[in-house]
Amino acid sequence: MKFFSFCGVLFYTLILSLLGGLIIGFSLHAIQIQDVVSLLDAGYNVLNLRIITGLIGLLLILISIAFAQLILGRIQKERTIAFDNPSGQVTVSLSAVEDLVKRLTSHISEIKETRPDVIATKKGLEIDLRIVLRSETSIPELTLKLQELIKSRIQDILGVEETVIIRVHVAKIISSEEEKEKRKKPQDKEEPIIPFQSYGTKL
Repeated sequence: MKFFSFCGVLFYTLILSLLGGLIIGFSLHAIQIQDVVSLLDAGYNVLNLRIITGLIGLLLILISIAFAQLILGRIQKERTIAFDNPSGQVTVSLSAVEDLVKRLTSHISEIKETRPDVIATKKGLEIDLRIVLRSETSIPELTLKLQELIKSRIQDILGVEETVIIRVHVAKIISSEEEKEKRKKPQDKEEPIIPFQSYGTKL
């Protein structure tokens, strides 16, 4: 896999460097426009050159498609974790793990809001957890409890001894008064609309 990635990067580097060199040479008049026209005319009229040009174009398209599939496959692989069962392979989406972390933290009263970000690496699962805390909370005790809870639950559910690294970032601490103020929604009293009435003198 690394070999194909290296070949793809090398290929695109050579192609883009060649294209950039031609553009720079053309802008500096190092390449004469007559030479470009002659080359294009030969590639358009000479049968052998037309075949070679077509094959080169087809090869470029195939290499581009293959390299795009390689990149998309790697991205998809990084967004899932996999393990083998006797009946076949099982993949678990990282978004499912993120939803699990949200549900686990929702039962902890000291935590008001949670934003997990799960990444699968060769070392295991890395979880970056941003939380908003309520006041009167011991951060060292709470974060230790939170890390142990998430780690044990993920390992139990996945059924494998996956290494789980949890980094917790306390983004904000909200006081009880501030939370009460946010819960209160101002209710605007609407004044009754009095329909327009026209008063006139009765004759």
